[in-house]
Amino acid sequence: MSQQQINIARVDYGNLQQGIDLVMLLDSYARDPMGGGEPLSQFVKDNLVAELSKRDFGLSLIAYVDNQPAGLLNAFEGFSTFACKPLFNVHDIIVLEQFRGLQLSQLLLQELEIIARSKGCCKITLEVLEGNSIAQRAYRKAGFAGYELDPQMGKAMFWQKKFH
Repeated sequence: MSQQQINIARVDYGNLQQGIDLVMLLDSYARDPMGGGEPLSQFVKDNLVAELSKRDFGLSLIAYVDNQPAGLLNAFEGFSTFACKPLFNVHDIIVLEQFRGLQLSQLLLQELEIIARSKGCCKITLEVLEGNSIAQRAYRKAGFAGYELDPQMGKAMFWQKKFH
């Protein structure tokens, strides 16, 4: 059996094939229970890549296995007022089921860390569902942990207010 070729590519939003791969991977994640269990809307499928291309604070990485799209990481640059430095927040990370076990999430996170360090970022943040123990193990392996400013105040929580 031959070794699989794995390549991590930073997405060029002007590259049609990479855009198609990005939407397919994100749709796969959206359909998974950990991504909400619903497919992306047609509006999102039709407009996501163009909208991402308008924002210079985001980046997408695709893991290719034998030239097949296998994993995706979307991250957006933010800013830490306490450190007075930029940071990256991982918004999405997905590895297609048939490619799990190849350490693709680790490779995607390693590539993001290289980019973040080159930009002088102070950290990378992400959110993970309490019930997603597989992702939590992967993130711990990559050096992530929950955070708290003061142990007496407890761990940080991620909240949202959606607009319809």
